[in-house]
Amino acid sequence: MKKRINLIAVVALLALTTACKKENTTENNSGADTIAVKQPEANSNGVPLVQAASDSKYPIMSFDHEVHDFGTIQQGDKPSYVFEFKNTGETDLVITSAKGSCGCTVPEYPKTPIKAGESGNIKVSFDSTGKTGQTTKTVSIMCNNKEGTKILTIKANIEAPKGAK
Repeated sequence: MKKRINLIAVVALLALTTACKKENTTENNSGADTIAVKQPEANSNGVPLVQAASDSKYPIMSFDHEVHDFGTIQQGDKPSYVFEFKNTGETDLVITSAKGSCGCTVPEYPKTPIKAGESGNIKVSFDSTGKTGQTTKTVSIMCNNKEGTKILTIKANIEAPKGAK
């Protein structure tokens, strides 16, 4: 009886730890969903020099669209979309990192500060390999805006190839 309970526990644990990894079975993914960026220089107290001004002025990341729907795509397609934004705040916008909600969603973002009034873009690539049906993924952008983050969303309806189960 103990062996049966141990076996069930091991199977359940294995199923939980490999659930998301199934999506990446056909691609060589090093597990890196983010791209490293040089951190801002810090003062002698370790506080980054690129911060919002002390008078509460912040950069504002303004997007025309924060959600993109790829529509219906075929399983295995690898579409991408470029989200365009403008810094409508009063100080430089610094993006420190961007991370997809899954290894199948990879963002590319500007590594240099975006000055007030200037524009930039974030390219999001999506790999639909191993997925079917309605899918929604997010990209979390860590930056120096008032909230500290910005979330972008992509959606797709993925059709399996004909004859697939």
